[in-house]
Parts: sequence; C-alpha cells; structure tokens
Amino acid sequence: MAPLVTISTCSLNQWVLDFEGNTSRIIESIRIAKAAGARLRVGPELEITGYSCQDHFLEGDLYLHVWQCIATIIDHPDCQDILIDIGAPIRYNARIHILNRRILLIKPKMWLAGDANYYEYRWFTSWAKPRYVEDYYLERIVGEITGQATVPIGDAVISTYDSAIGIETCEELFTPNNPGIHMGLNGVEIFTNSSGSHHELRKLKQRIDLIRHCTRGGGIYLYANQRGEDGNGRLYFDGSAGIFVNGRVVGMSSQFSLKDVDVVTAVVDLEEVRSTRTSVSRSSQGSQAPAYRRIEAAISLSKKSDLLNPNVKPSPDIELEYHSPEEEIALGPACWLWDYLRRSRQSGFFLPLSGGLDSASVAVITFSMCRLVVSACRDGNQAVIADVRRIVVVPEDSDWLPDTPQELCGKILHTCYMGTTNSSKETRNRAKQLAKSIGSYHIDLDMDSVVSAISNLFTFVTNFTPRFSVHGGTATENLALQNIQARSRLVVGYMFAQLLPLVRQRPGASSLLVLASEYDCSSADLNPIGSIDKRDLINFLTWAKVNFDIPIIESFVHAIPTAELEPITENYTQSDEDQMGMTYAELSVFGRLRKIMNRHKQVVLTPSYHAENYSCDDNRRSAHSLNTPCRHDQRPILYPAFFPFQNKKIEEHVRALERRAETPVTSEAAPGVKYPGRRGQVDGWVLASGSNLRENE
Repeated sequence: MAPLVTISTCSLNQWVLDFEGNTSRIIESIRIAKAAGARLRVGPELEITGYSCQDHFLEGDLYLHVWQCIATIIDHPDCQDILIDIGAPIRYNARIHILNRRILLIKPKMWLAGDANYYEYRWFTSWAKPRYVEDYYLERIVGEITGQATVPIGDAVISTYDSAIGIETCEELFTPNNPGIHMGLNGVEIFTNSSGSHHELRKLKQRIDLIRHCTRGGGIYLYANQRGEDGNGRLYFDGSAGIFVNGRVVGMSSQFSLKDVDVVTAVVDLEEVRSTRTSVSRSSQGSQAPAYRRIEAAISLSKKSDLLNPNVKPSPDIELEYHSPEEEIALGPACWLWDYLRRSRQSGFFLPLSGGLDSASVAVITFSMCRLVVSACRDGNQAVIADVRRIVVVPEDSDWLPDTPQELCGKILHTCYMGTTNSSKETRNRAKQLAKSIGSYHIDLDMDSVVSAISNLFTFVTNFTPRFSVHGGTATENLALQNIQARSRLVVGYMFAQLLPLVRQRPGASSLLVLASEYDCSSADLNPIGSIDKRDLINFLTWAKVNFDIPIIESFVHAIPTAELEPITENYTQSDEDQMGMTYAELSVFGRLRKIMNRHKQVVLTPSYHAENYSCDDNRRSAHSLNTPCRHDQRPILYPAFFPFQNKKIEEHVRALERRAETPVTSEAAPGVKYPGRRGQVDGWVLASGSNLRENE
C-alpha cells in the first residue's frame, strides 16, 4: 500500500533579537504540527533570531544566545519524536536538523541573497563546497544535552526509513541551477525551503509558479516563510507557507494575517512522486548524477497505523485565489502598521488629513488595520486581544473589546485637517466626511497664525517681505512661502501626536506614531504608501469605496490633485500636474525609470561625513548601484526594549559569580540610573524611528 506521510510547514511572526518570544513561537509551531500528526516540521529562515538582525549578525553575543535557544528546543518535551528543521545563524545562514535530542545535520546556505533589499554577503559566508560534509565542533551548552562532540555540517541530504529529504534555503530556489535539481536526481523526494521573503505587489504568484515548476517532474515541496514586520522597519514578510505535490498545491497559509503562529499540515502520498519519476531519461540522468552524503535519521515519516485508517487520506488539491493589487494594498501595509504599533508600545497614530488622495489612502489603510484587528478579536486571538487592550489603555480587569472597526479607529487613529487661507472648503469637507466614515478622532484647525509668525519674523529681521507668484513674487519667494506652510504642519503634527493622549485623558498612554502621506508636511515615523504610485492608489481607493462602504472616497478619486499652498484667485488655482508639467500617470512611468535627481530626499537621515567607525550613520543610499549597500551601520529599527532574554542570562551569570565568591556582590547605581533586569526596571519597548525621535522614545 502507498506510504502516506503527514508533514507540516509554518509562517511565524518573529522579531529581531526577541529570543524568548521567537523560541516560544517555534515550540508552539512544533506542538501544533505534532498534534496534527506530522513527523516533519519546517520553519522560516533565521527564525531563532528573526531575519532582519543585520549587523547584529556580526556580534558574538548573538551566537551565544542562538545556541542557548537551540538547547531549549532540543531538550523540550514537546519537541521529541518529530524531525525538526530550524533556521538559525551560526556564522553561516544555516538550517539545524534535530531529532530526539540529537542534531543530525547543519546545512549552510550555499547561495546568499545580495540584491535589492538583501545584503546577506555582508554578514554570512556561503557554503562553497557542493556535496561536501565535515565536522562541526558543537558548543558545550548543546553537547551536554545531545551527548555529541561533533555534528555533520555541509551539503548533504537526510535519509529516513521511508524517504529522503533535501534542503534549500530561500535564494537557492531562485537560482538557475538550484540544488533541488541535483538532489532530485539523487533520489530526494521531499524538499524543504525556508525563506525570509518580503511582500511586493503582484509577487506571490511568481513565487508560487516557481515552486510548482520545481516539482512538476515529481516531488514534495515544503515552503516556510516568515510573516510580519520583524524590526526591519521597511519590509513586511508575507507568509504563504505552502505544501506542493508534483506541481499541485495541497496546503497554504494566509498571505496576510495577525496570527503569530500559522501551521500548515498535509497528508501526501510518496507513491505519487515515485510514479511520476519513472521515465527512462530521468533514470539515466539520475544514474550519472554525483552522489550526496546521506545522514541517517532514525524515524519513519509514515505510520503503519495510517495505512489501515480510512480517515487518513492524501490532502486534496486546493485552488489558489490570489489577492488583487488593491487587496494587497489594503492588507499588507495594514498588517505592517499593526506589528509596528504593538511592538513600539505607542498609543496609536496621528495623521495630517489634507483632503487629498495620499492622506486618504493612509487613513483607509489604517481603517483596514482596524478591520483586521476587530476580526481577530472576534475569532478569539488572545495575543491581539491583549495588545489592543494595552494600546487603548483599558483597566486590567476589563473585558472590553471593540464592536466595530470605527470604534477601534476612534481610539487609535487621530486625524487633523491643518487649514490655512489657501485651503478650500472642498478639501476641508472631504477630510471631515472621511474621518466620520472611518470613525477617527478628528480635529479641524486653522494655522495661519503659525505661518504668519514665521513670515513676520523673517520680514522683521531682513526688512524683506516675500510674495507669492500670483502677487508678483519670484519663483524662489513662492516656493519659500509654500514650504513655511508644509514644514509648520510637521511641527504642529508632532506637538499634537505627543500630547493628544493626555488631552483624551488616557493615563499611562505614550505618544502617537505620526503617519506620513508623502515626503512633505508629514515627514513622519511611518509611511505606508511611500513605494506605491498614484495609479495603484487610485485603484485601491476605488476598490475600498465599495468593499469598505465609504462613499465619500469617490470625491477623493475625482478631485484635482493640489497642494493648496498658494492663494486661489479668479484666474489661478494650484494644480500638482500643471506645476509638474506632466500627469501622475506619466510620472508613474518615470518612477519606473527613476532615481536620478532628488535622491537625497529619500535618505532617512541627512548624509553625514564618515570619520570614525563608531558612526551610527544608517543611510540606505547606494554609492555605485542599487544593489551595492554603502550603509555603515546596518541595524533594525524596532527593538525589544532592555532585551529581556539577554539580561536574564546576565542575571544568571551574576548570581553564579556571587555564589562562587560566597559573598554578595553589590553595585551602586548612579542617581537616576535603572539597570535593565533589576528591580525598578521600566516595562517598555524601544522605538527607533529615524530622524523623528521623541524624548519618550
């Protein structure tokens, strides 16, 4: 009878350097896989640390904590009797294969990602010896549990009692001569791929088609991917862990979800693979293929009891339905915002709502986030429930949950129309109506007094009065007067973001994250639409008008784009497209041919002269090409504050030293200093947000 195999893969919402949280989610995924009957569990790339640790991968302390976490997993009672594939850095970007308190194999990544958003060559070395295996001298903390002094490391495959497993990591799948081709010719039937692949519009189908193509000649493919915003600050990893059999999909996790642990399990038939591989030409090529070393695993992926169990059948094929680009805009940035909000420990968002297309898009995306959160609360997602109650500052004994997205939006999103004499009634009314539709806490103000104060100060000092072009001023004067309005909105926005939680009498609440709708008046903490062009945003808003039932969006879509920074006269109304000399549709084309002038405006911090290695300059510019990183200090943006796991280990070491000395060791802290991990520690999380840091962060 055909051997039926139950296998699992997963998407995990990991966070850089959150060793306790990451380990807990890994163990939970293993627990869920075992409960579903799986004998093999595959996890995402670098799941122990989170993918985006960047220059922290150069620190020895990180690798100590990696092995401590691996030791915890190896020795955990829920992690036995299942073959576990874990992603971890060990100077190589590697996979660690574990079975019953023993490490079977360390498989380093052979082809590293070094394009676009990925700089793996900066931190890791690729394994450049195909089909070669040597000994890795195991760290003592793990060896004491496994009883091993050395373990195999290299390019090998794993043999179970009933099949063979080959290992790929992310980028290796995308190479023309990918390792899976050669492993398949060596008899490998099950392929695992652990990835840290980020979301882009229209990208998922390309990824799925590539995996399908790899297995059409016969094979079972388990694809695992990270999910969420892991601290990188710019990327959202979009899950979509899947199981494929001979080019067909039999299991797939959500692309966008607020679930921290999402496990996909399927029952597959090994005979389907073997029957597909019976061609003479394939067998001839296989007989000539160089051999891989086999690492024996004392486990059968199939169960004898399943052969006679009528309830155990191969998982049926599923028909994938891909999100439209409009749905992706609604869901991807929304999940990204939620991860950023809950992990930054801030109280909500502040958005300058101008009545234009950009700020409306950001408002609707935030409303989409509220829809996802309310839905997760209704589904009983306890992690989301705990986070939302903490963010809106409800009493600990309260059972409050938001009934509608509008109710939650009113507590989290704060919108503000900052009008001047150049603002129109139409934009003011559009902003007001949109805020009402989504339920945001809305403020309508006029800030002519602020603008006039700056202009009058300049005139008082220089005895020169700048004028708009429509009043006879030069282009330079005209631009300066426009910039006063835009930059003043930045200052006013941050003032409101810091103090509105106090005004709303939310005790213990921290500040609001300022949302950007463009690189102008907002210049904010977060920009959900910074890489989405106007055409896609118009399509998104048109979609949201129907699917979110917000009729007022129609007026945003058809409004003439205008900054409203110049006076309106009988003969002149400011228009963005007229001033640019091109339409936004034409600008979208130029955007794809881009990156010549004004590149400096895309840099988070003003470029600084590099004079010393202690420089913290974090510019993401490329000196020579788009794929050549020239940043000096590459680190994540969003961290767990005080690093609880690391400080717990420091505490354990200090206590061991105290016991060894047999006399207590005391240290006097400087006045006002609180040491992480000690009594009096402030319970909070750190948010680093470019040039817009506020004192309480």
